[in-house]
Amino acid sequence: MTGRSSRRRGPAAAPSGTGRPTPALPIRLVALDIDGTLIGEDLLLRDRTLAAVREARERGVSVSLVTGRMSTSALVFARQLGLTDPIVAYQGALIRALRPPGDDRLGRLLHHEPLAADVARDVVTWSRSVGLEPHVNHLERFVIQADDPRAEDYSSFLGSRAEVVPDLHAWLRHPVSKLLAVAVDPIDDTGLAGIRRRFAGRATVTISHPRFLEFLAPAVSKAAGVRRLARRAGVPMANVLAIGDQYNDLEMLAAVGHGAAMPSAPAPVRAAARYIAPPVADEGAAQLIERLVLASPASAARNAAALEAEHAALLARARVAPDAANDEAASRSGRTERTRTRIGARRA
Repeated sequence: MTGRSSRRRGPAAAPSGTGRPTPALPIRLVALDIDGTLIGEDLLLRDRTLAAVREARERGVSVSLVTGRMSTSALVFARQLGLTDPIVAYQGALIRALRPPGDDRLGRLLHHEPLAADVARDVVTWSRSVGLEPHVNHLERFVIQADDPRAEDYSSFLGSRAEVVPDLHAWLRHPVSKLLAVAVDPIDDTGLAGIRRRFAGRATVTISHPRFLEFLAPAVSKAAGVRRLARRAGVPMANVLAIGDQYNDLEMLAAVGHGAAMPSAPAPVRAAARYIAPPVADEGAAQLIERLVLASPASAARNAAALEAEHAALLARARVAPDAANDEAASRSGRTERTRTRIGARRA
């Protein structure tokens, strides 16, 4: 897939003023979130996903993981998928090249944009004041305070051991890649706007997982990370497919021609996307790759138009009966309601 002569127009242009590019075909770069998108709670990649990604790569399509995880944690999945394109880690704060297959050493650091130390210390103080446990990620290090009661759980999730320090606040004397505040129960996202105002101009604040509130340098986002990938690959953003499921994916889904949200995504994330994928249990990311990347040009264009129309109909139903539409999306993902951690009202 080379050049401009083979490029086809996709579905109708995005509404004016959104900044989203008009989608174009063929798709030449695929940006994939990991948790909640490629894998469920069992953390396993399935055969259909492996096959779809392999075939896309064999056709010359660039495929990258774009994740909140550290790059060493994402590397495990990249190797299973046979990827060779860079990993975007920490929501775009860090990008690493991948070494050739069979060489599992860390690739070259292509980009790193850390959070200032004084802001990180303020986040630690604030997090504890609202009942959240702060963790630090810096490059390939995961650092927690010695009395953190959930260190083992998070170490298991990441697949790497934590570095324990006596006093996290005192340890923070240099910029760090990311600061994570972990809740016991899912976070009530109604407070997110207030937290963003509190740290405006000092940190990007997002939710990457129902229990993970993340703080990064102000310019960091998955969208910025994907733009760097696209420039590196020589691919217009109009020809990019991105798939994600959380607030940390919202900017990325809105910035590409083909943004797809998982049905479990919060309503604002689904609204920012152009398409809704099938659930992760049904390997929804693989299904989208099959329909939009691996299909013939004519079929891909028809599939894109059908997916966009389906999404528009869902949004229209949400405007008329928001509870019913949200229940429909939640039921498609198998999500259940749980107690939520309220973080917006309390102040340090």
